[in-house]
Amino acid sequence: MLNCYIMTIFPELVNTFINQSIIKKSQDLINYRIVNIRDFADPPHFKVDDTPFGGGDGMIFKPEPIFRAYDSILNTIEDDKSLKFVFPTPDAKIFNHDAAISLSKTKNLIFLCGHYKGIDQRIRDNLVTDEYSIGDFVLTGGELPSCLMIDSIVRLVPGVLNNYESAITDSFFHDLLDGPHYTRPDEYRKLKVPNILLSGHHKNIEDWRNEVRRNKTKKIRPDIWKKIKNNYE
Repeated sequence: MLNCYIMTIFPELVNTFINQSIIKKSQDLINYRIVNIRDFADPPHFKVDDTPFGGGDGMIFKPEPIFRAYDSILNTIEDDKSLKFVFPTPDAKIFNHDAAISLSKTKNLIFLCGHYKGIDQRIRDNLVTDEYSIGDFVLTGGELPSCLMIDSIVRLVPGVLNNYESAITDSFFHDLLDGPHYTRPDEYRKLKVPNILLSGHHKNIEDWRNEVRRNKTKKIRPDIWKKIKNNYE
C-alpha cells in the first residue's frame, strides 16, 4: 500500500480533495494522511511563520514545525528508504508524466504545502527529496499543486482505475500527446465521426491514431516533438 502524507496548514482544503471521485475510491489502496503543521508549532500561538533574516518582504515557514511533523511521520513508516518528500515550488523543474510514474512506484510520499514567501532553506536542504513546479506562475499556497500531483500519481497505481489500459494510453505515456476520441452517436448536428473509426479495421485505425498523435504533438508541443522525432522517422 502507498502511504501519502500531506503536510498543510489548511487540512480542510485537502480533506475535500481526498474524499471525492477516484481519489476517494482509491483509499483501499492508498493510505492518505493529512498532517496539520500547526499541531507541531509552539504554543500558545502555534505560529508557523516568521520574518526573513536579512530583511525583505513576506513571511517564511519556520523549520521547527516542519521538522517535527517529518519526525512524527518517520515514526509511522517501516521503510524510510523508499520515502519521497515532495515540495511544490515555482523555482523548480516542471512536473511531468515521467515524474508521476516514478513517484507512483514508491511506498511513502510526503507533500509539503508551502505558503507565504517561502520555506526555510534548511527544510529544502535536509528533508525535501523532490521539488516540482506545475508551471510558470505563482499560487497562494501549495495545496492545489500537491493535489494536482497526487491525482496524477495515484491514477497510475494499479487497481485505482477500473481500466489501467486507459491510464497507460493517456497523453505523454508514450511520449506523444493523446489523440481525439469519439463516442455514439456517429453523427450529431451533421457532425460526423471519422469514417476510419467505423471501419472495424483495427490496424488501419491504430495507424490513423498514431499519425494524428504525431501531427498533434508537432503542432501543439514542438518542444516534445524535437526530443522524440527521431523515434518516428
